[in-house]
Amino acid sequence: MRRLLLAALLSLAPLAATAAESGIELTAQIKAPLADVWQAWTTNEGISGFFAPEARVEARPGGPFEIYMNPYAAAGLKGADDMRVLAVEPQKLLSFTWNAPPHLPQARQQRTVVILRFAAEADGTRLSLSHLGWGSDGEWPKARAYFEKAWPNVLANLQKRFETGKPHDWTEWRAQLQRYQAAEAAKQAEAGKTQP
Repeated sequence: MRRLLLAALLSLAPLAATAAESGIELTAQIKAPLADVWQAWTTNEGISGFFAPEARVEARPGGPFEIYMNPYAAAGLKGADDMRVLAVEPQKLLSFTWNAPPHLPQARQQRTVVILRFAAEADGTRLSLSHLGWGSDGEWPKARAYFEKAWPNVLANLQKRFETGKPHDWTEWRAQLQRYQAAEAAKQAEAGKTQP
């Protein structure tokens, strides 16, 4: 009987090995109390302090977790539009859906999952980020490569926010975006004048 059980378990080992999810895994030490780091991820004001100029976040299962990298863009193209909180364990765990950036429309139609784990430490907070649910075909490799570069920047911005004691100032970013949009509108208007 033991041999039969052992043989059955060994036959499952290759299946378990191939089913492992390969995700983006990062850890950051934040020099701030756990409650402050939690608030940075779970409030609109907190998100705008390091991540993006605007957000709509409600830290409850099913609540919105919308991060607007470009709040002036059309609906559906602002950033993490229509994302949802999946699970909350206050000051321990936050998970939410995530999408690809607008320049990858095929991958953007689908969702991945981000899991944040928070732990108090003597010198602040340890934050662990896992980004899971990657496909392998089409635009998936490009989407993953994008976030392999983007998430370290987000975590560095979070560290900087607490090291300086100041939330990110989006004033210059907004001014640059408005200048760009005005230039694009002028180009479109000029192109409209030259067409018969």
